[in-house]
Formats: sequence, C-alpha cells, structure tokens
Amino acid sequence: MEWRDEAIILSVRRHGETSAIVEVLTADHGRALGLVRGGRSRVQRPILQPGNQVTVKWRARLEEHLGNFTFEPISLRAGPIMEEPFRLAGLSTLAALSQLLPEREPHRRIYDALLVILSGIEQDDVWPALLVRWEMGLLDELGFGLDLAACAATGQRDDLVYVSPRTGRAVSRDAGSPYHDRLLPLPAFLRAPAAATPDDIADGLRLTGHFLMRHIFEPRGLEPPEQRQWIIRALAERPH
Repeated sequence: MEWRDEAIILSVRRHGETSAIVEVLTADHGRALGLVRGGRSRVQRPILQPGNQVTVKWRARLEEHLGNFTFEPISLRAGPIMEEPFRLAGLSTLAALSQLLPEREPHRRIYDALLVILSGIEQDDVWPALLVRWEMGLLDELGFGLDLAACAATGQRDDLVYVSPRTGRAVSRDAGSPYHDRLLPLPAFLRAPAAATPDDIADGLRLTGHFLMRHIFEPRGLEPPEQRQWIIRALAERPH
C-alpha cells in the first residue's frame, strides 16, 4: 500500500533512539500517522516541525498498519513562528484542534483553510479572525455546525447579534434582548465582511469554544488546548 500527498505536520514524538512518529493533516488522505526512520537526525529535525508544509509518501504492507513516512519540504515556516509567542500559540491551537479530526478521513476544506492561516500567520491583525472562522468550519466538518442564517425565534435575517448556547442558532437583537445575559455574542465579522476588533475576535473564540467544549471536548473527556485561552488573554491586552 502506498500513497503520496501534500501535508502539514501536526505533531512529532520520539520513537526509540533515532526514529519519530509523525502526525500530519494531508490534503486528500485526512489526518494520518507514520513512522519516520532517522526522524531525530540533524537532517530530519528541521523538516519535522509542526506547521511545516511537506510532500509526504506513506507506505505499508496493509492499510491498517502504521506505515512509514518519507518527507520532502515545501515550506518550512515553523522556525519563524516559534520565535513569536502569539503566533506559536496560534500554531499550537490549530495543530491540537486538527488532531480532533477522524484518522484517515479526508477534510480538504479544513486543510486548505489551515494552509491559508499558516501562510498569513505573520499578519497578527489577520490570522486570529481566520482562526475563528476555521474553528467554525471544524465544527461543521464534525457535524456540529452553527446556523447563523436567520433568527431562531423570528426568522429574520438581519440584526443578528446573539447565538443560542443550546441550539447554536442565531438570535436577533429584539428577540434576544430579554435574555441577553444567557446568550452568546455573535460578532459581526462572522455574519458579513467586516473589520474585526480584538474584542470581536475574543467573542468569536468564546463562541466557537463553547460548542467545541460541549460537543467535542467534554464527550471525549478532553481539555481544550491551553494556548487557545492564552490567545484570548493576549487579545484583551491589545489596543482597541
């Protein structure tokens, strides 16, 4: 069995004295793991870093086996990201959340969006808002997408400013006002093209975080990545 694909490295862990087990998100083969012989060598280490984009070849005798990976670099962006704590928190969050995807199940939309974020991660005023949109896409891919098209109470399609924490459906300003303390804010940039302030992005991360916790983390007995909360705190300290 053999396949070849583009991939983004998600995680690397030591295996024995010289090898590594590498987890990747591929364009067409989904999330996959494989053994890299000599993965701890000085030649391989710069390539085998989370966030790097590579061409990967997987080979195994049977499809259900772990298999062996070999890599060729496409874009080695991990080094500059690791020098910036804010961007490193973004990369760590994206990698951790990508690991929630089922193994070997294609999610091309998630892969392409992840590549867009990593390609623009030097723009600190852009990528955090893209992270919120990416998390919404992740919820949708996992079967828990939010319905922001119309008010759950009235059916109107404008002035949608809340989301029901129970149903994940949008709520209009008038319908939600009596219950605003029980509803989640819906940032305008998630409904239409609009500039996103640090507060808007933080609200967006709290919104997606609520449903990630409810539908994915809690049922699996997992905790959300700490770096994600660090991003929210860092946004609160940014100029408004």
